[in-house]
Amino acid sequence: MSPGLLFSFVIAYFVILLVVAWYTGRNSNNDSFFIGNRNSNWMLVAFGMIGTSLSGVTFVSVPGAVGRDAFSYMQITLGYFIGYITIAYVLIPLYYRLQLTSIYNYLDSRFGRSAYKTGASFFILSRTLGATARLYLVVRILQDAILSSFGVPFWLTTIIILFMILLYTYEGGVKTIVYTDTLQTTCMLAGLVICVGYILHTMNLSLGESFTAMSERGLTKIFNTDPNDKLFFVKQIVAGAFITITMTGLDQEMMQKNISVKTLKDSKKNMVSLAFIMVIVIGLFLFLGGLLHLYGAQQQVTATGDKLFPELALHHMPPVISVIFIIALISALFPSADGAMTALTSSLCIDILDMQKRTDWTEAEKKKYRQRIHLMMAFIFLLFVMVFEWVNNQSMIGVILKVATYTYGPLLGLFAFGILTKRKVHDALVPVICVAAPLLCLVVDVYQTHIFGKFQIGLELLIINGLFTFLGLLLISRKD
Repeated sequence: MSPGLLFSFVIAYFVILLVVAWYTGRNSNNDSFFIGNRNSNWMLVAFGMIGTSLSGVTFVSVPGAVGRDAFSYMQITLGYFIGYITIAYVLIPLYYRLQLTSIYNYLDSRFGRSAYKTGASFFILSRTLGATARLYLVVRILQDAILSSFGVPFWLTTIIILFMILLYTYEGGVKTIVYTDTLQTTCMLAGLVICVGYILHTMNLSLGESFTAMSERGLTKIFNTDPNDKLFFVKQIVAGAFITITMTGLDQEMMQKNISVKTLKDSKKNMVSLAFIMVIVIGLFLFLGGLLHLYGAQQQVTATGDKLFPELALHHMPPVISVIFIIALISALFPSADGAMTALTSSLCIDILDMQKRTDWTEAEKKKYRQRIHLMMAFIFLLFVMVFEWVNNQSMIGVILKVATYTYGPLLGLFAFGILTKRKVHDALVPVICVAAPLLCLVVDVYQTHIFGKFQIGLELLIINGLFTFLGLLLISRKD
């Protein structure tokens, strides 16, 4: 299929998003932008959060990694399940009890202003890096598949995509995103199922026969039983649980949608439903990954990792599958990028710049200020995407999870200390502890062979980071 025709489908899909955004964003105010007026339907939030949690990285990287790691990503997914249940029954009740607009207000009431600003700053750093890494992967695919044929440079492609996201989030924020994420998640999952069905049909395989063929190639192994390996199942499950607790439960983007739900009971149902759905959906992505490697071998395709799925969908499948792939990929991109941009705008306005406390500003002035911050976040996204283009890593999901172990660790330590102890901390020293902990983790990571020998540390570095933060806070604390 010609790039021009592919691009026309992208534009048509975006027009639909704009119509939804216009309809849902009418009469929006700052409360609509930040927390959807606390009036969101829990079922829509739960379904839309699938797309936000997965993103374009999952859509491409998880299937691509099956060739190297088989189905071992399911180990982390089982940890995700534990993490979601923990969020539902520990963190969400806390947020609702305190009636928070920003979840980092908890750190203010528990520790003080320095802890509050530090927690919000680490979220902004974490989500900016994670969201732009996800955005980079999808922009790179769209660039190669469509826009490069028109002579459009990579930086301009990035600006086009960011402009699209700005257009439909500028007014409505969370109120709009709840609906657009639902549409996008539907398109992404439909693309996943259609691609699975097409490969099974083309290769004339039943479900049982496909699993047998994958097993013969060693693609179906889930559990790694070597305690020294980074992929050891205990390490992966524990790391997965803490990754979810931090990247979802302690993340303003993800919790912003949850606290927009009407009641605590519905918000809990949203999170528990998401726990079960994610196991099923990621299982489907792994199954698709196995099928892609079987199909790629049949087609004698040499692409691996993140490049495998795009190569097969765009050059070795019928045009209709190419269109479905592009639409599904964009649908996987937008929920993670639009939600991140909105949440980062919210956190900067509320947590760092104290916009809500400006009683001398009218609502119109606050809205104008918030919109300027929103535009600034789009520019920051552009800068970071260009950095990732320069880095050009072959597996972006590995990059994202590695970054998370460093940047989310202090948040894990702060919230854990606040919830598990009643001690007061020396608030002014909190930023020092939260910066020192990731630096100590870097030393542990670099010299782990000297410290642990054959025992390899992987994503559980996040837990070590949180522990360093917890112990540091303990050192600067006193009994209440």
